[in-house]
Amino acid sequence: MAHTIRDKTKLLHRVHRIRGQLDAVEHALDQEEDCAAMLMTIAACRGALNSLMAELLEGHIRFHLANPDHDPTSEKAKATQQLIDIVKTYLK
Repeated sequence: MAHTIRDKTKLLHRVHRIRGQLDAVEHALDQEEDCAAMLMTIAACRGALNSLMAELLEGHIRFHLANPDHDPTSEKAKATQQLIDIVKTYLK
């Protein structure tokens, strides 16, 4: 998976931020903090995970299926870019 190797540092930073958010949820539960604040943190975790998923899916599509940048005017390239855009929109 060359795309994950190439972006390894950036992806690991995202994972570390997500882990920090999850640790904050755990801490809030331990300290019996306000549930509204915990829900907001959980929503942020979900958004961060979805963004990570979208980035990995886009890399997978571009690297393993079809890179729309190679021949951007072809029908396959247009369909590939549409799929990438749909995945990103779905995971927002």
